[in-house]
Amino acid sequence: MSHLLPASLLCAALPLLSACASVADAAPPRPLAASPVFEQWRETLHRGSDDLLTAGLGIDALRSNNAPPFAAAAQPTADEARRRAIWSSWRGIADLTPGGGFGEVYGSLQGVPGREFSAYARVPGARHPHRVLVQVPDTFDGARRCLVVAASSGSRGIYGAVAVAGSWGLARGCAVAYTDKGAGSDYYDLDARAGVQADGTPATEGALAFVPADAMATRGIAVKHAHSGDNPEADWGRHLLQALQFGQQALDRAYPRAAPFTNANTRTLGVGVSNGGGAVLRAAELDVDAFDAMVAGEPNVSVAGAPPLYEVVTQSALLMPCALLALEDLPQPPPQAQATQAGTTRCAQLRAAGEVQGDDTAAQARSARQQLAEAGLSDGALRAGAFAAGFDLWRAIAATYSSSYGRYSVGAHPCGYGFSAAGADGRPGPATAGLRATWWSEGSGIPPGNGVVLVDGSAASSAEQPLRGLECLRGLGRGDSPDARRVRAGIAEAAAKAPRRGLPIVVIHGVDDGLVPIDLTSDRYVPLARSAGARIAYWRVNHAQHFDSLLAFPDYRKRYVPLLPYVFAALDQVWNHLEDAALALPQDALIQPTPRAEAPLRHDHLSIPTAVSR
Repeated sequence: MSHLLPASLLCAALPLLSACASVADAAPPRPLAASPVFEQWRETLHRGSDDLLTAGLGIDALRSNNAPPFAAAAQPTADEARRRAIWSSWRGIADLTPGGGFGEVYGSLQGVPGREFSAYARVPGARHPHRVLVQVPDTFDGARRCLVVAASSGSRGIYGAVAVAGSWGLARGCAVAYTDKGAGSDYYDLDARAGVQADGTPATEGALAFVPADAMATRGIAVKHAHSGDNPEADWGRHLLQALQFGQQALDRAYPRAAPFTNANTRTLGVGVSNGGGAVLRAAELDVDAFDAMVAGEPNVSVAGAPPLYEVVTQSALLMPCALLALEDLPQPPPQAQATQAGTTRCAQLRAAGEVQGDDTAAQARSARQQLAEAGLSDGALRAGAFAAGFDLWRAIAATYSSSYGRYSVGAHPCGYGFSAAGADGRPGPATAGLRATWWSEGSGIPPGNGVVLVDGSAASSAEQPLRGLECLRGLGRGDSPDARRVRAGIAEAAAKAPRRGLPIVVIHGVDDGLVPIDLTSDRYVPLARSAGARIAYWRVNHAQHFDSLLAFPDYRKRYVPLLPYVFAALDQVWNHLEDAALALPQDALIQPTPRAEAPLRHDHLSIPTAVSR
């Protein structure tokens, strides 16, 4: 599939200040609505051996495979839980390998002393709160007020954007506000009746962050994203807006003599990657005067009228293990032998089910590959998607999102999926207190991982119907059953609309993104936004995939460059324009970087577009 801009994006090839981005007739946005009430306020100091950005760990400890220890394995202190959460968030998002460039070529890892404020927030109509947190550095300049607002990527916990927004904003002396956007790692153990408190420590009672509605009715693990009953993706924009409002209230408390902090006197930037980038674009469509500019990296964003990403996720879960056999030179991990064995088995299963054509494995693989190509996955996206296929991420994502879209409670998934702790033999069973104590800090928000496994209760692994669970997940996105209509209604609620006119936006996406394919997301969103008069720039980055953290593997850094440098560069250019209007906003670019392989990353490897004066 060609990576050239399609005809529908010709307008995107023009600068932001062209007629395509005219805002002369933009209607004035409405002011912010009354700020919500935030509950379970906490304020903590982080100075000396602790800090806001790295919890005092520094680069060596962040690189370590050994998590920061808990003095008592089953009862971490709030400080210990926080430190491990920051360690886990950095490692899950950024490429911290020696020579990878973080902290040298781009980004900052310098310790930042300051204060944190945290609370629970709740969007109207939601059954459960989302976490909000604000980091206020001691270097905050009251004369040049700035607030960076971010949502966690994926379904991560409250520190899930610290490597993005924290690294850029705290280094500039800005306060940084975060939201877990209604997902996060507040798992609830249904066997022990134990959840997580506001400070990140496990508890069986009190103001827990998440308790499922029917906690007494079943067993296993309840995951907030899947089982809250709220379809948080539909409210991502409002989650981000509430984080902004919490940031203003936190600054009022931190600097009462300088209060009030408002959108009129405090510069505010929204930034996020992946699901966090999707939240930024959803906030951009709100008709309120809240943000000065937005930067969205590899955003998970679906546009009304186009196939939703859920359709591609379920199709990939079903077909990709087989389709990958039709491609050569796949990145590793997963090991090639493992992928070949799994793919051969899947091809045979698909042929028996009538999902692919062909009398041999090679023909069946070509059939599966063709179907995914027609769905919008380029060969580059398929290669990068090998990681998700090899580690069964597609199925886990589909099970979690379908439960969320349908607002199913724990134990009620129509395809029988749920989550459980795993014993030493890998089989579902009760969790130990020590395992339970790690979930808030290390959980990704979408198991499997950290001792929690995905359980298929529909007998999908039986010899008679090996694909039953995957086909059921796919049917929820395209069938006509009551459950399918219920899931599709939730998907429709999460579709993005055009942003408000006049708001500067930069969208950045890797052309080889294998998890959130560019052809199905940003390539569709940007024309929608521009046709509505958006002031938007679009950076498409060749040789970039979804997970910067995968560049820790030699085979990945031979093929790909990190995406975070482009997010930071876009923030720099937007900031400079807001400081000096003579400096232009970013303009569209198809970027041609050079992967570093085993050499240290240099700035010229990245080919970052330069801003120009107007």
